[in-house]
Amino acid sequence: MIALYRTGTGPLHRLAAGPKLLLFAVIALTLSLLAPTLWMLGAALALVVAVYAVAGLGARELGRQLWTSRWLIVIMLVPQLIVLPPVVAVANTGRVVAIILLAAAVTLTTRVPAVIEATERGLGWTRRFGGNPALVGLVLALTITTIPVIAGFATVIREAQAARGARMRLTTFVVPLLVMSLRHADDLGDALAARGVE
Repeated sequence: MIALYRTGTGPLHRLAAGPKLLLFAVIALTLSLLAPTLWMLGAALALVVAVYAVAGLGARELGRQLWTSRWLIVIMLVPQLIVLPPVVAVANTGRVVAIILLAAAVTLTTRVPAVIEATERGLGWTRRFGGNPALVGLVLALTITTIPVIAGFATVIREAQAARGARMRLTTFVVPLLVMSLRHADDLGDALAARGVE
């Protein structure tokens, strides 16, 4: 879902991290506030396709990001279909998927240190009120680098189940993923505590 940097020379690669993050935040907020209609969904998907085209990432990369997000789409869509009208459920899910795909485009075209530096610089004003921009930058870096790790856990679980000939079930997938993720978070917390980060 959230991918790591790919080299390139497109306009999105050349755009500085600060304006790129600000633009993403504005788009994400706008998509979040729009009414869940098929028009909104169409506009969001058209925007995603345009961003990937302008960034030089192409349809293949967009398809790969969508395929990586498939279980998240299912987990979001199915419960909403039970309690909401189909149009609203599909539009809500599409809105979140569009934001995820745009976030992936940002990380595909921006190096992690540049994202962290821009975040710390942008939050520098919070120091007056006791904020810690460096800590926010660290949390952001951990989030960006941990998401691919958790995706790797999911792949390992699916491959292990396939090797045993077990059928894919939500419970037999989610529980091991949760255990592995919590163990990873615990190890990460111990490593940070050993280095004096609270």
